Amino acid sequence: MFRFLTSKPLWVNILAGFVLLIVLLLLFLGSLDIITHHGKTMKIPAVVGQSISQARKVLESQGFEIQIQDSIYNDTIPPLQVMKQFPEADNLVKVNRTVYLTINRAVAPEIDMPNLLSMTFRNAEMVLRRYGLKLGDTVFRPDFARNSVLDQEFNGESIKPGTKIQQGSPITLVLGNGVGTEFIVPDLFGLTYRDARATLNQNGLQVGSVVPDADVKDTLGAFVYRQNPDRFDYNRQVNHIRQGQIIDIWLSAIKKDTTSLPKP
Repeated sequence: MFRFLTSKPLWVNILAGFVLLIVLLLLFLGSLDIITHHGKTMKIPAVVGQSISQARKVLESQGFEIQIQDSIYNDTIPPLQVMKQFPEADNLVKVNRTVYLTINRAVAPEIDMPNLLSMTFRNAEMVLRRYGLKLGDTVFRPDFARNSVLDQEFNGESIKPGTKIQQGSPITLVLGNGVGTEFIVPDLFGLTYRDARATLNQNGLQVGSVVPDADVKDTLGAFVYRQNPDRFDYNRQVNHIRQGQIIDIWLSAIKKDTTSLPKP
């Protein structure tokens, strides 16, 4: 071969090399079309709404590869159902293209229970939706704070904020009905401010105005000698009050010999 090439003029060898190069290039371009399936396209089938096993069977039977791109949770559709696909259905793509699928998780993920206490019903409902939880039942309890969340329950028991719970779980909201339970005004006379405040809190009442005498230096240790409303009215009948209402108190540095019963 070497003797044959050297026996020919140089221009003949150059021309032969050029022709050989053109032939190789044409062969490469021709095989490239075969390798890449140039000009051969297929329509992506619609698999959204199918189970992952059905979608895999449909796509692979038409020469597509599949890959699970993401998984999210939605309790309104069956587990492992295809929720999204990319490319979308009816797009024309080359054969052997990979189709990326988003499926519904088989098991609901766990989240931290949010704190809904003291929220309005509307705000609590929005937070439940944002966390992927359901609004279960609504129970009303006598309380001055109308439609305010007094408690949050799951499976009949109170659930503390931060407790692990599965998405999609129903949460019962205990709401105030705007009408607190009516009961007799507690007698605060002679109690320290600390004890009086604790008594009000236990009864669902609020401390209103606090008026200390001039000689009071330690408010918590001062004594109640007057309150409004009083325990009794001037007809010596007990007064009533509802949860959520307030009681004003007056404080003295010493415990006064006084009574809540009005003088005749």
